[in-house]
Amino acid sequence: MSLLRKIRETGRVAEDAPPRPSPGDFPALAGSAQIRCVDAGSCNGCEIEIAAAFGPVYDAERYGAHLVPSPRHADVVLVTGPVTRNMKVPLRRTVAAMAEPNVVVAVGDCALNCGEFSGGYGVEGAVADVVDVDLAVPGCPPRPEQIVAALRTVTGR
Repeated sequence: MSLLRKIRETGRVAEDAPPRPSPGDFPALAGSAQIRCVDAGSCNGCEIEIAAAFGPVYDAERYGAHLVPSPRHADVVLVTGPVTRNMKVPLRRTVAAMAEPNVVVAVGDCALNCGEFSGGYGVEGAVADVVDVDLAVPGCPPRPEQIVAALRTVTGR
């Protein structure tokens, strides 16, 4: 009985959601987005932050962002890391397999400008050098709040 009393006295402890992003950037995907993640050659730091963004603390799914296992089901692809020579063709095929309209999001400094891997012998280039990028999330690695904010821009929620 004391536990129920404590719950009733404590009340709501969750933070309110931040304000909605400005509409109009991606009107075709308004409401929800199916997301596929592609590691094009990163150090795995961005993947850890993406996992945190979909975890219970940041909970990107409450804003309509859902992870899917296949590019054929995806509206959005999150690409991390510089594109290596071995991932150039698979990344292009992944984006080509997605239905239109689709959104490509480059996550992390390595995806934007190759970061620490710039000039490496196996690095083909940044994500924008291989496929068209619609949205960029800077940082090494970017914070989960930044990833959630980018996904909210896409979903409009």
